[in-house]
Amino acid sequence: MSPRTDLFLGIIAVATLVSAIVQVGVIVAAGLLVRRINRLANQVEQELKPLLTHLNAIGRDASRAASLAVAQVERVDRLLGDTTRKIEQTLNSVQATIVAPAREGFALLSALRAAIEVLRDRRGRARQRGGEEEDALFI
Repeated sequence: MSPRTDLFLGIIAVATLVSAIVQVGVIVAAGLLVRRINRLANQVEQELKPLLTHLNAIGRDASRAASLAVAQVERVDRLLGDTTRKIEQTLNSVQATIVAPAREGFALLSALRAAIEVLRDRRGRARQRGGEEEDALFI
């Protein structure tokens, strides 16, 4: 072999050695990076656990408050419905007790008024007739 071939073989050997060293360095760096990312993920998980626990508690409390609010609204709705029904019953009772007899009383008063007017009208006619007869006798 010639010195030139030995030189090229030496260069190839050195290049292969450098390539192997770089690959080992990349693998070591990747391993360190994976370890570091793993620690970071564990730390984030530990810090977020209490936050998620609090968020779950807040969600449960909000759900409970919403269900209590719905129950209160339903109670108010029932109360207003009952009150409305009772008011309607009271008004119907008042109408049956006061308004109907009042209408009957007004009807009786109207009948009495009509009867009085008929009597007045008859008296007025009788006076007119009697006045005419007296006038005729007066001549």
